[in-house]
Amino acid sequence: MRLTTKGRFAVTAMVDLSMRQTRGPVTLAAISERQHISLSYLEQLFGKLRRAKLVNSVRGPGGGYCLAKPTANITVADIISAVDEPIDATLCAGKENCDDDRRCITHDLWATLNQKMNDYLSSVSLADVVSHQQGKPVAVIRDFRAAQKMPDKVAA
Repeated sequence: MRLTTKGRFAVTAMVDLSMRQTRGPVTLAAISERQHISLSYLEQLFGKLRRAKLVNSVRGPGGGYCLAKPTANITVADIISAVDEPIDATLCAGKENCDDDRRCITHDLWATLNQKMNDYLSSVSLADVVSHQQGKPVAVIRDFRAAQKMPDKVAA
């Protein structure tokens, strides 16, 4: 059992968005470049996040995405749920038909694990994740185009 890339990328993109939205809407292209996530994949994820009312889109020049709620009101579980990412350790998706239409002997163990994971992810807000990242070094992509546009200094 593991969290798939869909859930991981959705959480990563939402953290990126929440850290940068203070300067206005954030483009998916910018998130894609910084986080190395395919733009088309982000478009799919953000469509689902928008339908779940976790983000708003802004059209036109200077457009992009911003959070629809304060970061303290969005949990990691909300994000994962919005992108249809089930975190389920049972073999039966909770239907109790794990072993030839019968409940397997370890069903309760895995069902309890599911509940603990859900409780934990529901207790962690986007604000918690962002504040935990504040001051930590993160990968930054340098824009070499800006350095190329600077004129050479002329000796006086």
